[in-house]
Amino acid sequence: MVYVRWSSPCIFQIYKSSWTQHVAGMTRLWCNGQWIDPLDFPVSPTDRGVTLGLGLFETILAIDGVPILADRHLARLRGSCERLGWGGVIPDDLKHTMVELIEGNDLSSGRSRLRLSISGGSGLVHSLALGTDHLVWMGAVPAANPPLETAVTLSPYLRNERSALAGLKCASYAENVVALEHAARLGFEETLFFNTSGHLCEAATANIFLVKSGKLITPSLASGCLPGITRERVIGMAARVGIPCEEREVTMEELQSVDELFLTSSIRGVMRVSRVDGLTFPPGPVTQSLREAWNQALVRKIFD
Repeated sequence: MVYVRWSSPCIFQIYKSSWTQHVAGMTRLWCNGQWIDPLDFPVSPTDRGVTLGLGLFETILAIDGVPILADRHLARLRGSCERLGWGGVIPDDLKHTMVELIEGNDLSSGRSRLRLSISGGSGLVHSLALGTDHLVWMGAVPAANPPLETAVTLSPYLRNERSALAGLKCASYAENVVALEHAARLGFEETLFFNTSGHLCEAATANIFLVKSGKLITPSLASGCLPGITRERVIGMAARVGIPCEEREVTMEELQSVDELFLTSSIRGVMRVSRVDGLTFPPGPVTQSLREAWNQALVRKIFD
């Protein structure tokens, strides 16, 4: 199999500019057990990650050189690999590699973001089997401090809770990009998906929590939402401080009548939703309490 460098004069040259911007400041990239220059990233023109979006990824926050909840991210990724029949593709020593990657990119101080990705490699279009040229790679870039709040719109597109990819963090991310671009045109930073059953599912890049009369409510995994790592930990934090939480179906009417809303994601943590289209939500005590608990856990790097 012939590999193509991102910097080579070929069809992938059209991606070089955007890729160069993405890796600006990144001096080392880990790929298939090797350390390489990001601009020497190898890819086959028949890799189904490129041609079909057949791949998986995880995004992991690091604080002062320490990957946060790395074990849980790796466990989720391994579970996703098992669903696709890709067992054994994730090396056992990746936590150590993460630390090396952070140090190698001079990111040992402050916030950084790791992205661990798997591409399916070359193969038949009707087969999930990993190609011999499949890639497992990881990069690290600085991560800005998250905003305190965000405004969201309701997406005109629906999540399919019965999709074969429901609950997987897939490389085939175009659906999210289209929805986010639609939201941006309307002046919003995020978008909320309902599913084909008419129930709230998730945001494009985060899970969603509602607060009603002091109680947390979040869509269950049956909605088709991603089993978020931060989502899981926030549910646990709420239980420890005596805030009840229900995982269940959420209707449009219920969304419009809650007291507070917030999003959760690995990079942004707990972030208040101030507005959903024309409906505003004032700051609330439950969101503030959980945000403070999350930030304290980040400082201490203790979540269990």
